[in-house]
Amino acid sequence: MTETPYQIKLEDVFEGPMDLLVHLIRKNEVDIYDIPIALITRQYLEYLDWMKMMNIDFAGDFLVMAATLAQIKSRTLLPTHGNEDEDEDPRLELTRPLIEYLQMKSVAEQLAERDLLGEKTFARTYADEELKAFEETDQVIQVGLFELIDAFQKILKNIPEDHKIDLEADRVSVKERITEIVDMLEEKGTLTFSELFEAGVEKRSEIIVTFLALLEMVKLNLIKITQHLTSGIIRIFYV
Repeated sequence: MTETPYQIKLEDVFEGPMDLLVHLIRKNEVDIYDIPIALITRQYLEYLDWMKMMNIDFAGDFLVMAATLAQIKSRTLLPTHGNEDEDEDPRLELTRPLIEYLQMKSVAEQLAERDLLGEKTFARTYADEELKAFEETDQVIQVGLFELIDAFQKILKNIPEDHKIDLEADRVSVKERITEIVDMLEEKGTLTFSELFEAGVEKRSEIIVTFLALLEMVKLNLIKITQHLTSGIIRIFYV
């Protein structure tokens, strides 16, 4: 009996539309004050299409942002009339909230780094100590959804095109794959992103199930994911 397609909900766990914009700006290495709106809009819509294909359920805010990008793009194509107020760069409507968002996010990250009351009441687990040691000895960053999508798309590019995506015909369910990943992490403590997809994963459908299992484990706070700034290697820790 086949399972219904598995769906991952992004609400209250993963990043929102502003995070996707920041990710695209950083990925393309563009100036926040000179955003190539056509390029960013195209890539933004490609991410949404990809998430739909993967049954990743995103909030309506993503669609609102898509409409905003399309509107700004259309306004940049209109001729100017020499009126200072009317001819203000429409991209500023995107730049201003992005700057405010980055400022708030920076403050939130600083607050998150402070010790929480009672945090040290319980002893750290081995995995916690291993993650802490890794973060102290290597320059790493926490990985978000869109960095994972980029890494996963690179994995898929190495899979033959004749392997079709069929989530209903998966031999291994997402829950079963989560159990397998937990077993591997309990044994090793940590895995690289590429190692995870090499471990018993042969078909394209199994690779997709592995990715969905990884997202679900993030939602359940079973794992933490970091990326080495120099090598770009993504590493998964069981916590």
